[in-house]
Amino acid sequence: MSDLTQLTAAALARGVRSGAFTARAVAEAHLARIAAHDGKVGAFTAVTAERALATADAVDAKRRGGAPLGSLAGVPYAVKNLFDVAGLPTLAGAKINRDHAPAARDAALIERLSAADAVLLGALNMGEYAYDFTGENAHDGPSRNPHDLTRMTGGSSGGSGAASAAGFVPVTLGSDTNGSIRVPSSLCGLFGLKPTFGRLSRARSFPFVTSLDHLGPLARSTADCAAFYDAMRGHDPDDPVSQDRPAPALTPEVDAGIGGLRIARAVGYFDRMQEDAARSATAKVAKALGAGTVEIPFVEAARAAAFVMTCSEGGALHLERLRTRAADFDPDTRDRLMAGALLPAAHVATAHRVRRKYRDAMRALFREVDVIIAPATPVRAPSLGQKTFTLDGQTVPVRANLGLFTQPFSFIGLPVMSVPVWTAGEALPIGVQIIAPAWREDIAVRVAGHLERAGLVSSRVAALG
Repeated sequence: MSDLTQLTAAALARGVRSGAFTARAVAEAHLARIAAHDGKVGAFTAVTAERALATADAVDAKRRGGAPLGSLAGVPYAVKNLFDVAGLPTLAGAKINRDHAPAARDAALIERLSAADAVLLGALNMGEYAYDFTGENAHDGPSRNPHDLTRMTGGSSGGSGAASAAGFVPVTLGSDTNGSIRVPSSLCGLFGLKPTFGRLSRARSFPFVTSLDHLGPLARSTADCAAFYDAMRGHDPDDPVSQDRPAPALTPEVDAGIGGLRIARAVGYFDRMQEDAARSATAKVAKALGAGTVEIPFVEAARAAAFVMTCSEGGALHLERLRTRAADFDPDTRDRLMAGALLPAAHVATAHRVRRKYRDAMRALFREVDVIIAPATPVRAPSLGQKTFTLDGQTVPVRANLGLFTQPFSFIGLPVMSVPVWTAGEALPIGVQIIAPAWREDIAVRVAGHLERAGLVSSRVAALG
């Protein structure tokens, strides 16, 4: 039998359904890899081995009894520790939350994956309260990039990026407020899908910025992202922003091709403040797609407004904790939340006006094009502990600027796929974003699938020794 930890979710589900191997064998192989290597990677904060094996045994019993199996039968996955997992406290990367009682019920997306017979292996490390782009947690330690353990995973879904890239699970769930799925996908060499705002339920997950938070998958293939999305999609009245509108299946779109799509590479703002690796990766993808160019209006104002809304809403959410337990925060997170709590209301009102103006401009732009291509991060993975990097002659903070190119698209809730580009002779990947109009995840997945079939983008399991 081949090493089960090297297989995609699609291959694992096929194998379990056909009887080529059992769901228990799949779970045991992945749990063994976690036990052998997570001590040096730091992806997990809790491994739910007993639950995983019980679920796997139930899947195997269904197969033996001839009962129909779910679309993700026996597929292992793990979730960022801001998702409620029954029996675990929902940490959200914070010291303070360790005092909370264990969750009584799983998050909505976990419940949907359970209905598809997927197997949960545990909860994953993350930046404190999701206010982070580095993957370095002050309480649990950093998640380390499996392709180079001296490097960052990116955040705040750092453990999610690490776990998939390390072969601990083929797919993870993360959250994305300003780029926290796409940044780890870029630095760890994964496919990451941030759906349209309101598409996937956020019920029973710990919030960061309610008006900007998204949940979604990170995986080692486009098809695996699509399969998990398909199992999780659908309206949920328990999430007040969940939209009751058609959500077509994405799995067929992986092989649909790009014929007829009008594709453009974002220029101007998206040509600046980046290393050559980001420029060359984006240019490579744009050339392969026959992309034209487009300049996105108001993008710098939009990013500034996103910062204001993030700081102010985050500060408001944590105000009581800041008053009573300030010493228990990561000082970097605490200081940014406190600054946000002090922002004048006039600044927040202006940010909302900018958001409306920018959304209208992007709607108009998407009448001219179907897809926009842009860098995912300005650099490959920085070193752990690195505080600044130099972009176009300017020295800027790492923590704020790894999301330089992701923030403008989550700000108005657009669906985005990040796809990993590898350059010959380089040990680390870098991501490119595929941005589609609202509610058109299918378009982003079509383009990602085309690039993957052409061999221009790919993912790989890190060699951990």
